[in-house]
Amino acid sequence: MLFISIQDLEAAINYWRSKSPAFGEELRLCLEASALAKPYALMIVQGAQRIPVDVLDETAKTAIEGYIKFTQAK
Repeated sequence: MLFISIQDLEAAINYWRSKSPAFGEELRLCLEASALAKPYALMIVQGAQRIPVDVLDETAKTAIEGYIKFTQAK
């Protein structure tokens, strides 16, 4: 089973925020950052250091995959 750490999740959120900054009067996050923010917040509340990728919804999985491809291309 593949896990993602809270540090990697935070880095992925920051990656997507840099690619697509918040917009609108309410400074809404892009779809990818928003999808990753939900499990990130739960991890903070629960004190978790990592979670299985399987528990992420499809949007969050796609966002993580995009971030991983970016980091591997460096």
